[in-house]
Amino acid sequence: MKIFIIGGAGSGKTTLAKKLSKQYHIPHFDLDEINWINDNGQSSGVKRDKKERSLLLHNLLETNSDWIFEGIYFKNWIDPIIEQADKIIVLNPSKWLRCYRCFKRFIKRKLGLEPFPHKETFISFLKLIRWNHNYEAYLAIFLQKIKDKNLDKKIEKSSD
Repeated sequence: MKIFIIGGAGSGKTTLAKKLSKQYHIPHFDLDEINWINDNGQSSGVKRDKKERSLLLHNLLETNSDWIFEGIYFKNWIDPIIEQADKIIVLNPSKWLRCYRCFKRFIKRKLGLEPFPHKETFISFLKLIRWNHNYEAYLAIFLQKIKDKNLDKKIEKSSD
């Protein structure tokens, strides 16, 4: 089983990926871990070289017969995931719910109640909120890409 979960920040991608991973006993991968260089489990804030990122993704796809990928990237480097996925789950709760969840997560991290996978500042939080408000436009581009590739049958939408 190969599942790709997309959605705006705070849409529940990681929560769903962990749940499905546990339920089906298959590994899940966060696209942030592939796109960003990690330093002792935290994102360094530095993007991986495109070649290194492609190699890492290729290795994960080649060495795992079943997988779940989750993330909000819409560039061509994720095309192998789209093409190999059996199912693409699109999470699209309201932007207000997504922003609320992002704010709640930010506060929990600042209070030390939730792990901090990357260096998050108030400025980066505000940038995330701004990006999240434009998510529907990015989603429309992604869905058009899926349609152009005749992969519509793989889409499963959820607004929860």
